[in-house]
Amino acid sequence: MRLFNRVAAAATGLCVLFSTTAFADVVKLKDVTGRDVEVNVPVEHVILGEGRQIYFLGALDRDAPFKRVVGWRDDLAKADPESYAAYLAEYPDIAELPTFGGMKDGSFDIEQAVALKPDVVLMNIDAKTATEEAGYIEKLAKVGIPLVYVDFRERPMENTEPSMRLMGKLLGKEEKAEEFIKFRVENIAKVTDALAKANPKKPLVFVERAGGYSDDCCMSFGNENFGKMVEFAGGVNMAKDIIPGTFGTVNPEQIIAANPDQIIITGGNWQGYVPGGNWVGVGYGADKKEAARKLENLTKRPAFTGVKAVKDGNVHAIWHQFYNNPYQFVAIQQIAKWLHPDLFADLDPEATFTELHERFLPLPYKSGYFVSLNVSQ
Repeated sequence: MRLFNRVAAAATGLCVLFSTTAFADVVKLKDVTGRDVEVNVPVEHVILGEGRQIYFLGALDRDAPFKRVVGWRDDLAKADPESYAAYLAEYPDIAELPTFGGMKDGSFDIEQAVALKPDVVLMNIDAKTATEEAGYIEKLAKVGIPLVYVDFRERPMENTEPSMRLMGKLLGKEEKAEEFIKFRVENIAKVTDALAKANPKKPLVFVERAGGYSDDCCMSFGNENFGKMVEFAGGVNMAKDIIPGTFGTVNPEQIIAANPDQIIITGGNWQGYVPGGNWVGVGYGADKKEAARKLENLTKRPAFTGVKAVKDGNVHAIWHQFYNNPYQFVAIQQIAKWLHPDLFADLDPEATFTELHERFLPLPYKSGYFVSLNVSQ
């Protein structure tokens, strides 16, 4: 079992400090906001502003994904409990990692962060406004701690590659970052090249964000994130011209009037947030039969009354966390297969995701990320 030993690390702290001081380079980097940030690289002590940042940290350091992490936000166990449990089984020491609240809700403890003496604090770009308003960048800078923004959520199709390159530089894993980016580009091209050649008719797609998480309907995506993934996969995002930003809401009447050809609902196991909720629990090793049952239940809501996608059985669920990590190419492949089943009959997103795990990720692959009411798919 692969463990990181905090006791040994503490006992040899002076040696670690000496070695990182002796061999680290002070470099000026641009984060995804365009800020110039000076960082000692490779970093040895990192605070993750969101626990789900382990998705990309693990992709660059699969043999010891937590060895640099001195603290992280407490969201992974609730937002993706199956992945957290799998990581916990493999790396039991993560249960002892100091945890933080979020920047946006004002519960981030900056004194605790400073006490952990990180080389860098990683923050998602969606926390930028709250971070600036609280003056955290300046407060951390006064004690020599840089803050770096990455983005896999607001504009993932634009910012995933620069974010991965930035992480590669921070970790001293530039070659691994480029290998990952190449794999991502090749797998997106399997979809976009085929679409460019065949030029099929594009179905109208409604993507519901976190369907069943609440009783309200319906959150969706504008021209980014899953909305953009739909476009890459050969569909037309119904909410593209309704929602001006990345995230927003459409009302049931708009869905019924648009009469989408396909419906895709993002889901996950949110028992920790909404116990017993109607959410569709797709994810790492999920029960697909139970997920399909809950997906069908969501089609009975007034917003989907008489809609073509429901009549034709073209209603699908996909892992919500694809919206917040660098694995979007897997989602693009699966969406393309749903939208154009004949064109992509030989495309196997499960095999792509399996290869991703085998080549880059610390955990073995477990199916459960996709489910469809279309019995032929």
